Amino acid sequence: MSQWERLMQLPAAFSQQLHDLYDREALPMDVRHYLAAWIESQQWQRAASDYDLAMVLFQALLGNLDIQYSRFVQEESFLMQHNIRRYKQNFQRYQEYPCALANTVCWFLDKEKEILQTADLAEQVRVLQVEQGGFETSTQRDLDRRMASLKNEVQCMEHTMMCLEEQQDEFDFKYQTYLLEADNSANPQQDRFQLLINKLNNSRKTALFDLNKLLDRAEDLINVLVNKEMLQWQRRQQKSCIGAPDRVCLDQLEKWFTCVAECLFQVREFLSKLEELVGKISYDNDPVKAQKPFLQRRTGKFLTDLLKSSFVVETQPSMPQGKGPLVLRTGVQFSVKTRLLIKFPELNNSMKVNISMDREAPQIKGYRHFNVLGTTSKALSESQSGSMVADFRHLNLKEQKTGGGGKGANDISLCVTEELHILYFNTLFELKGMSVELQATSLPVVIISNSSQQQSAWASVLWFNMLSKNTKDMMFFAKSPAATWPQFGEMLSWQFLSATQLGLNDAQLEMIAHRLFGKQQSYDICSVTWSKFSKENSPDTFWVWFDSIVVMVKTYLENLWRDGLIMGFVTKCKEKLLLKKKQKGTFLIRFSESVIGGITFSWVEIDATGDPEVKTIQPFTKTDLSQIPFHEIIRHFLILKEVPQNPLLYLYPNTPKDEAFGKYYADMSGNDSPYLKYIKTRLVFVLKGDTREAVTSMTADVTEGEVLQPMNGPNGEIAGQSVDSLEPHLVNYCLDPMLCDTVGISGDDLLYPSNSNHFFDPEIFIDEPTLPASL
Repeated sequence: MSQWERLMQLPAAFSQQLHDLYDREALPMDVRHYLAAWIESQQWQRAASDYDLAMVLFQALLGNLDIQYSRFVQEESFLMQHNIRRYKQNFQRYQEYPCALANTVCWFLDKEKEILQTADLAEQVRVLQVEQGGFETSTQRDLDRRMASLKNEVQCMEHTMMCLEEQQDEFDFKYQTYLLEADNSANPQQDRFQLLINKLNNSRKTALFDLNKLLDRAEDLINVLVNKEMLQWQRRQQKSCIGAPDRVCLDQLEKWFTCVAECLFQVREFLSKLEELVGKISYDNDPVKAQKPFLQRRTGKFLTDLLKSSFVVETQPSMPQGKGPLVLRTGVQFSVKTRLLIKFPELNNSMKVNISMDREAPQIKGYRHFNVLGTTSKALSESQSGSMVADFRHLNLKEQKTGGGGKGANDISLCVTEELHILYFNTLFELKGMSVELQATSLPVVIISNSSQQQSAWASVLWFNMLSKNTKDMMFFAKSPAATWPQFGEMLSWQFLSATQLGLNDAQLEMIAHRLFGKQQSYDICSVTWSKFSKENSPDTFWVWFDSIVVMVKTYLENLWRDGLIMGFVTKCKEKLLLKKKQKGTFLIRFSESVIGGITFSWVEIDATGDPEVKTIQPFTKTDLSQIPFHEIIRHFLILKEVPQNPLLYLYPNTPKDEAFGKYYADMSGNDSPYLKYIKTRLVFVLKGDTREAVTSMTADVTEGEVLQPMNGPNGEIAGQSVDSLEPHLVNYCLDPMLCDTVGISGDDLLYPSNSNHFFDPEIFIDEPTLPASL
């Protein structure tokens, strides 16, 4: 099932996320829908950095739109004809920047995967009824119960006010009668009149007591919403921004905030009603006159606190082609969405939201300042889901030229990607005589000016949101705290989880901990500093090494990783211990510890003495994987001896290779010619020569990267190479040796090592050799 077909089958809650995603002009939903199969089959990731391929895809997109236009002409669908023509005109802006189009399509496809991942996780929680999900349900039920109780008390208070008004009308009637019948002499009804005043006074006291009790209940709920639920949501949003599978939907919070706000506005109406009643009838020691001002101040404070917490940034700033949210680049458009959690129909399009930047910027030398460009003012309006949002979609940043590089007495050395900035959103809430200024702030963003800074900027975003709960701490990196290993390992796992839907297991995390801290009894007490994470051994820092692996897996190996076929993070020592206990041909796949963005495999063989040997191939990089899928490398990898053979038989621990990778195999040969019988060929990696002597040395305790001495094998010389340096060569291999024999061509004639390691010229190897003319 295609990705788009899966999206079409999502429940309503996630379908709305899809509608929100495509509620923009960059890639219309109509285009995504009608060209779904074609879009998902193209190499957009590669085209983002390959101008020629990007231009080919751009032209193909326009061609496909022409085909759809012709289809709608035949179907006499006037509206779709108009839309397709308009879409094609809009895409013309990518004529000179086709790579930008590829970046944009990649961003939308990644966002679709995030929606599917969220939906899958939600389904797992529902089916498995995990402990956390049960706790959240219990909390929600408790708050729902308390909300219902508050609304019930408001209804009872409404009835009390009606009874009080009726009682006062009765008192007023009897009082007027008393005045008409009264004379200067002693009136025996005066005592009766005093009883009526006492009864009214008691009723007013009861109403005031009930109002005070109602406000007590509202205060408790506001404390829970503002000081617990909202803070927890903000923390979940922080973690979600860096890959955590936390739920950040605001619908439930909106329901609770709106409920409490409605009740408080009704309390204000009750107090106004009391004031009206006192204006008609009052007397000495009237409790309403004494207590109403206090109740009004209390109600106003609660409502103000609730309102100020109800205005939030629902979707943090992000660029369509960014690695993640909170990294912005000058001159590149970004989007951000704010939301008001108190939902009243009267507010639709009545509140203007204005955006600004760095109102509380630190006054230090060198700190940059930026102007926000684009549509910086928008009205809060009702979205398709019914929520009150202001969606800013086409903003960008421009650095202010300050000449001296900023003002201030301090001069703290922060690099560009350690400099944090905050976006501010301001609006005015006005309803039923209530006026409150509201402000929401984004999480700190990192602003870059070049795409080469994006990897380092994303490291800063990860570090801040992993460790800091103070979302306005713009000087966080002036004295960054260390992360405990449990915090750090969890964050690393989130990177794989968000990229591939499968995080890291305990064994993989242990290998990473071993790389960072060496052998330890327990890693829980270990900590990682900011410098160790992203600065030491620059430019090949720990983060560069780890992130390059994530990018490689996401781009080329996602399905293999998700199916658990890649062991990935395993030390060489552990690798040898695992493989030497296994039968000949058992292999495992791991990430290189020395080659950035490299993946390799090791297998076990039995030497002449019957002892197991572990052999490791030189790592493959994105250059190799962009030419041949990794599963095809595994499938057709050869060692050139007297008879070429593939040494890879069983994926660790004991799964036959074809059983493990079989569903990914694909024969890419074209249709046979009806006139000529072609000799079919295949691009494969081979290991040239007898490598036994080199392998013998390699199986000793040699650290990765150590150079071995040159050796001569019986079939050729192998110069000094590192542990990961059993170097494969890419060749064009004949698939029909019998046919080769028939026409007098030897297998060796069709087995050519490439001129450059791990690379091949498609023009040389894709052409199929034909039979000699004599045939």
